[in-house]
Amino acid sequence: MPATAPDVRVRRVYDAPSPDDGVRVLVDRLWPRGLAKADARIDEWPKALTPSTELRRWYHGPGEGDFDEFRRRYEAELAAPEAAASLARLRTLARTQTLTLLTAAKHPETSHTTVLEAELTG
Repeated sequence: MPATAPDVRVRRVYDAPSPDDGVRVLVDRLWPRGLAKADARIDEWPKALTPSTELRRWYHGPGEGDFDEFRRRYEAELAAPEAAASLARLRTLARTQTLTLLTAAKHPETSHTTVLEAELTG
């Protein structure tokens, strides 16, 4: 029997939870400002999958880093054993149910969530 294609979505954590979100996974290193934990309805928070503090500061720092270079550096971080194990676990989960990656990023399309989504669905 062929494997089911992963169902991975990206949403802002500030958006109201939806019944079709499936497993809600916060993929930011820091807890989102102004959001009560009870209201977030987070199922998992695998910090090993989040960009390192150094990489995050480089990307969002003065002059802001290039997204392609950010992607390259972040993919290297995702190859580390703890991150790779978390990624494999979420990849397996996404094949059996909907997985919604949650971020506080204002522009998720140019954030680490697009890299994670590609890793989980590719």
